[in-house]
Amino acid sequence: MSWIGLTDGQNSWFAPDGLAQLCNDQSAEQLPAHQIASNVPLRQGSLVAETHVSPYDRPQTLLGVTSPDGTGFRLTLQAVPGGGVVLVIHKGGKTCHAAVNLDTGGRADVLRVTYSWETSHGLGRLTVEQPGTFRVIQRTLEDPVALSLQDMKTCIQTEGARVMSSDMSFLATSNRIEPIGPMPSLAADVPIMTADGYRLAGRLQRGDVVQTASGALVPILAKVIRTVPAAGQFTPIRLRAPYFGLSQDIVTSPVQRLVIGGSRVEYMFGAEHVLVPAGHLLHGKAATRGSRLPLATYCQFLLPDHEAILAAGTFVESLNIGRLRRRRDILRASMMWQFSSARLPEHARAAYPELREFDALTLAAQRAA
Repeated sequence: MSWIGLTDGQNSWFAPDGLAQLCNDQSAEQLPAHQIASNVPLRQGSLVAETHVSPYDRPQTLLGVTSPDGTGFRLTLQAVPGGGVVLVIHKGGKTCHAAVNLDTGGRADVLRVTYSWETSHGLGRLTVEQPGTFRVIQRTLEDPVALSLQDMKTCIQTEGARVMSSDMSFLATSNRIEPIGPMPSLAADVPIMTADGYRLAGRLQRGDVVQTASGALVPILAKVIRTVPAAGQFTPIRLRAPYFGLSQDIVTSPVQRLVIGGSRVEYMFGAEHVLVPAGHLLHGKAATRGSRLPLATYCQFLLPDHEAILAAGTFVESLNIGRLRRRRDILRASMMWQFSSARLPEHARAAYPELREFDALTLAAQRAA
């Protein structure tokens, strides 16, 4: 089990035995009975929040939670100009105060904040990252405050206990230490071209080969798969055929980028290829919101190089881990933790420009005409 609660400010889900139960996942684990007790701190867990960055040059309160039952649980999350985040948690006479400042390079649209703890080691961490980029920073915390299921329910569902900024995309709680860094972004039923024709992404494994934009067949070094809250930059996006040459609809996360080329692209943007984030297409006809379930599961493929792979008639980016192996603290906290740094490839940054939303919608309309 992993995800326990999720709110996007309008809808809230909370299930002590896991949100997967709400998705008809019969294999979901049951939480031990002693942990369902109202205020028993979880041995490990995570609080994950995603927010749009305010354009105003002043501190902004993103989240404020005060328990109404007299337990003394209080939580505040603030954003400060320039990519900084301040988290304060108070419970039972114990206070955890942490601040991190992410260098956003002068531009940040969305930040993801992850607070995790592990009581057996007395350690925690606060991480801030820009989804879809390599910008991430984390701070190790000693003696962090561990949340209970009741605390999580207060954050997610208790009426009147929570004040949440309209800039927040979602708040989610988990009973695991959630990974950070590069994330998978393709639904398991996306067809991927291999040496044997199209096969579903979810059925491919390490050692299988996939076709790239150059026509070469390259081996899969690893397949990564993760179930995440279906909100914010994890929201399922259904890309509609026949836009961008798709032979069928496919589902991706908003940060999955299509690699689009052709004479029209070169004429309009002066580049051989451009990158089109799936999330940029939501306000046009080329994409719609996918499943309304609280969770979504994505997969992706680690290849020797950062490539464009053929998926249902169009090209999409493979997993790009950049120079993750050089940042061992981030590597250990990521989905690549099981690999030694010596076994991981280094991926170059994309050589093609990424389109802004207006340009992406214009290109979609032009290619459909």
